[in-house]
Amino acid sequence: MDKVITTALLIVISMVLALVLFNAAYPAINQGGDAINNMASRQEDRMKSEISIIHAAGELDSTGQWQDTNGDGQFNVFVWVKNTGATTISALNTADLFFGREGNFVRIPYGSNPNGFPFWTASLASGSDWTPTNTLQITLHYGSPLQTGRYYVKVTTPNGIVDQYFLGM
Repeated sequence: MDKVITTALLIVISMVLALVLFNAAYPAINQGGDAINNMASRQEDRMKSEISIIHAAGELDSTGQWQDTNGDGQFNVFVWVKNTGATTISALNTADLFFGREGNFVRIPYGSNPNGFPFWTASLASGSDWTPTNTLQITLHYGSPLQTGRYYVKVTTPNGIVDQYFLGM
């Protein structure tokens, strides 16, 4: 009879310990799976995203003199970027744009800059979303014309896709 009671107690204790172990391990396994799924989703988004800077130019005429082509009274540099990927790129205001003379470039803030110039704005060729095959026109705003020379522009999307371009002015 002692062996039966001891065996029954050991079975009950084993089942309680198995239940405790399951309740401790299951949430951790579930969180690990969610983390892997989220990482795979972000990676898939990055693999389907791609941009290409197709052209960049400043408001200079053929002689190198400033010509206010859009009539806003500011010197502007225009950068056209095509979404060559398979997904829509959103939150354009969180993209990073670097611009400046070769070897001396800085990050340019989006929208109006409370400290003055420079800053950049963007407009799409069609629609309100930067869908695949749509071209984004980025306008860099400066208070005065830039010096002639070789300039560097780098665009980084919110999900980390990058393209860069050199232009001469």
